Amino acid sequence: MKRSAFLLVSLLLLLLAFSLRQAPGVKAGNPPAGQDAVLKASDITPKLFPEHVFFRGQVAPAQLRNTGGVHFADDLYVLAGLVDNSGYSTAIKEKYQAYLLSEVTLEIGGQTVKPGAYGFGFITGGKFILMDLAANNLIEAAGEHDAEMKRPVPLQVVASSTAGSYRLYVGRDFIEFRRAH
Repeated sequence: MKRSAFLLVSLLLLLLAFSLRQAPGVKAGNPPAGQDAVLKASDITPKLFPEHVFFRGQVAPAQLRNTGGVHFADDLYVLAGLVDNSGYSTAIKEKYQAYLLSEVTLEIGGQTVKPGAYGFGFITGGKFILMDLAANNLIEAAGEHDAEMKRPVPLQVVASSTAGSYRLYVGRDFIEFRRAH
């Protein structure tokens, strides 16, 4: 009797442990139901953001260590990452610093941008420029400079003080964006 009770309890504990191991957890890349999650570079893998990106007739390596984004509650993404623009002409290098991938329509600088892939950067004076893949300017907006930021990193996305809005930083320069409805 003691042996069968011991076996039954052991089996039940084993089943419980196995079922808990299979329970879905909340990770940085998987926002809890109904919530958006800001992604850091450590959350973004080559499965989410390509290691090489196409822009203006060339392929450039992306710097996965300098990426960020937003994973929306409905499982759609906005991702950004710095690129190595060394093979581009001086005119393009000046304004093409990073790559933006969006699965949602965005509002940036008061203008709407459809889902897609874009090049972007901040030029002298903190002006934000968003370009299509042919390097045509789509948006030119005044960026902002955060002189109070203690430790700027090359690229990051952070939640803004306004619900549903985010800041896309390159160093201390940033532009706010939000999902357009």
